[in-house]
Amino acid sequence: MKLSLFRIILLFFFSTLCAPGIFAQKKEQINILNSNSLEYNKNIGEGIRRFIGDVIFEHNNATMYCDSAYLYSGRNLIHAFSNVHVNRGDTLHLYGDFMLYNGDTDIGKFRNNVRLEDNETTLYTDSLNFNNATNIAYYFEGGKTINEENTLTSVIGYYYANEDLFFYKDSVVAITPDYIIYTDTLKYYTEDKIAYFLGPTNIYNEENHLYAENGWYKTQEKRFQFNENARYQNKEKILKGDSLYYDELNGIGIAVQNIEMIDTTENMILKGNYAYYTKEPESFLVTDSALLIQVSNYTDSLFLHADTLTSNYDTSGYRILKAYHKVKIFKEDFQARCDSMVYNFQDSVITMFVEPILWSEGSQMTAKKVEVHIKDDKIDFFKLINTAFIVSQEDTSRYNQIRGKEMIGYIRNNKLHKIDVFGNGQTIYFTVDEKENEIVGVNFSESSDIIIYMKNGQVSRINMIKQPTGTLYPLGELEETKLKGFQWLEDLRPKSKMEIFFWE
Repeated sequence: MKLSLFRIILLFFFSTLCAPGIFAQKKEQINILNSNSLEYNKNIGEGIRRFIGDVIFEHNNATMYCDSAYLYSGRNLIHAFSNVHVNRGDTLHLYGDFMLYNGDTDIGKFRNNVRLEDNETTLYTDSLNFNNATNIAYYFEGGKTINEENTLTSVIGYYYANEDLFFYKDSVVAITPDYIIYTDTLKYYTEDKIAYFLGPTNIYNEENHLYAENGWYKTQEKRFQFNENARYQNKEKILKGDSLYYDELNGIGIAVQNIEMIDTTENMILKGNYAYYTKEPESFLVTDSALLIQVSNYTDSLFLHADTLTSNYDTSGYRILKAYHKVKIFKEDFQARCDSMVYNFQDSVITMFVEPILWSEGSQMTAKKVEVHIKDDKIDFFKLINTAFIVSQEDTSRYNQIRGKEMIGYIRNNKLHKIDVFGNGQTIYFTVDEKENEIVGVNFSESSDIIIYMKNGQVSRINMIKQPTGTLYPLGELEETKLKGFQWLEDLRPKSKMEIFFWE
């Protein structure tokens, strides 16, 4: 029976497609280069040969050495025993007591006393698998990596030779000359000596503790970048932020977003969204929603906001804090506002510049410059320097006023107790019939220097020191009841700690 030409072509086509090697590439066979002796015994197994003494074989550009080996030629498989050594190129060397290597999959399995060496890095483990084609090795029962002075251990580890990359997972501990690092997941590039943290990470040395959930560490340059719940702490300070960067060699730190700096020695908290820190000399700058909280030993604390806060130390080692532009302060017993401010921690003095206003209880104080002296977390006294003015409201249209070149106001039990007026002193205050609780007159006084005693926010006594004059007028007879430069600025007063962030 003859086949048609068409059927012959079809048979040839399908037989060609089904022939071995058309779709599957033939695997490279393991090649034996050297052995002192060769044994072949059918009792061992069909197609199995045993090589003894100085065994050398190669596969896929890798040269392998051992003391003895079984070659399963039909399966392209070899078992290597004792002093096993795999060399790939000039840089990668792998050692162990036993290796099972599959030439079809290019996968080798090392067991017992395994050592992987690559340039300056050595890995130790008891169980390691490697892929000869992709140059990837991994361990899964614990391992230790040593790179110069750095040592790292983990339960699981991968090595990507083409990328000079180690990837560690589970109970990772890295010990460097400067730090001990605990993390869940870490990537380490051996050539660049950069470690990347990919999970909750704690870094310790004798003085510092760093925590983050993402970031990197350049071990040679000693630079850190921490993200996600980043936190730095030493014996005196705590720093938190969404992102923390620190250059240890140059002593420079940068924090970004949701920053919180806590100084436990000075009971101070600083907040903002950008901070710049220098170690020598120690200083910092905080901006973008900058906030200072001076924590009190009592229930209330001082809250200060400005566009920018800076801090450094004077020659005596005391901190000096400066606030620039749109400064507002809120404390239960006083509030303040100005354009710029200096806070000296040595003598606990707040100095305010450019249209400063200070409020205490019912009194408003203004001058060209204001000094607030703090003692035991409370105002002890204040100084109004150059064009000093104190105003308190008697009713909706009447105001008690004190004016002079300079004033010192003394605080007792959180209330204005006494005021010393120096130079060109003037006062207007309204007298009140305490029985009827109504205003009955207005007193206008002038003297070079004046001492004013206060009680419950009211003038209780006035002592005129030099060239005094004074007149008590019936209500309505004094034509001008506002001293020169009078302003009532109650609308600018921050009523809560949240209002310090708003500028009218």
